Amino acid sequence: MNGPLRLRALTVMLAVVALALCCAPDPASAQSRPEFINFQGRTKAALYKPDAGPAPHVGILVMHRTSNYLAHRACTELSRRGFLMLCMNTRYENNEAAVDFEKLPLDVKAGVEFLRRQNGISKVVLFAHSGGGPLMALYQAVAEKGPSYCKGPEKLTECGDDLAGLPHADGIVFADAHPGNSINTLRGLNPAVANENNPPDAPLIAALNPFDPNNGFNPNGPSNYSPEFQARYFKAQAERMNRLIDMARDKLARMKRNDYPYPDDDIMVIPRGGNPGSGPGASAALFIAQPDIAAVNSTARPERLLRNDGTIETQVIRSVYVADPKLARDNLRFGTGTKVYTLRSFLSANAIRAKSSMDDIDYCSTNNSTVCAIQSISVPVLFAAMGAHYFIRDNERHYDIAASKDKDFITIEGAVHGFGPCTACERTPGQYSNSVKNLFDYVAKWLNDRF
Repeated sequence: MNGPLRLRALTVMLAVVALALCCAPDPASAQSRPEFINFQGRTKAALYKPDAGPAPHVGILVMHRTSNYLAHRACTELSRRGFLMLCMNTRYENNEAAVDFEKLPLDVKAGVEFLRRQNGISKVVLFAHSGGGPLMALYQAVAEKGPSYCKGPEKLTECGDDLAGLPHADGIVFADAHPGNSINTLRGLNPAVANENNPPDAPLIAALNPFDPNNGFNPNGPSNYSPEFQARYFKAQAERMNRLIDMARDKLARMKRNDYPYPDDDIMVIPRGGNPGSGPGASAALFIAQPDIAAVNSTARPERLLRNDGTIETQVIRSVYVADPKLARDNLRFGTGTKVYTLRSFLSANAIRAKSSMDDIDYCSTNNSTVCAIQSISVPVLFAAMGAHYFIRDNERHYDIAASKDKDFITIEGAVHGFGPCTACERTPGQYSNSVKNLFDYVAKWLNDRF
């Protein structure tokens, strides 16, 4: 090779090396290139693999009832900590009105079976964040107990025999998992609605209006509802839920008798119920307007709090959640304050029998109930509550009643429901800056210690 050609080849080689060095993905950025997995039907997933280190032997499935979890935070955080992550969407992605909750374990099954087929994977764990809680809990309860778990005269809707033989998971991480969409719907109902057929401008029942200052509402900060008002309110929420259930079941019964305009289903609109896609600000739950209601936003006894600096302290834990000033406005709007289901999706995923929304709920009247399902699960479980949200007492309750012998409960200081730091809650800048790292470091250690 002559001089000019040798020089040109060297120049090209250096350019290629420079390009490789400058543009090679680091461990964080490489996680943005997962492998797309297209399952049969309407389910799909993204597979995240560790960038370096030994081949993983633990596969983790991340899934939610309707949300798009293909880029969930757990996918990147846990894959870079050495786990194989399958982040999956169900057949009801972004379609709350179509949900048949008892069909969803079949989507979880597809994910579990996929992970078990991967080379080197010996353990499969479910990661249950938010609405993934009741979904993953139902799946594991049926996998361990069989379809008899999700059937019976006490159930508002029942599962089918197609759920027989579900392969069980080896453990579950419940990350700020809520008690059930049914329970959230119950707690978020505005019981001041006098009649479900009222037009939107119909007056509310004044004595039950949670947004009336005479009842303790504060539009500029935390509200202060009296114990007497709270008791009446929680009872009235349960009464409204029971009325909605009876209305839906009556219409379905009429369909069976060929005495209804539609033979299969119908729309169900719940005004002032809180749109599930609009966030907590659309809810009429009292504990969102008044964050110091201890029955939800505080542990019942001293528990372990993972501080921002990584240390763990045992104390009574109170949420640092900040009251939402837009609460009254959003609950009274259609876009943010109205639930839209079908009769069947309401009964399957959002209805539950109760006498009080706070302390007298028939948790097993629905299959969408983390509270019910965890009493039929034996595998190791971790409950991680976020310290700037309102599922702290729920997660403590889940821990208390879980049937698993190997169970753990931790609260992440200052973390919002999506795991990041609550900047609105901070007294000093960066006070809760390590919430994401602390959560996933703890989860990774918990997994590695067991599997």
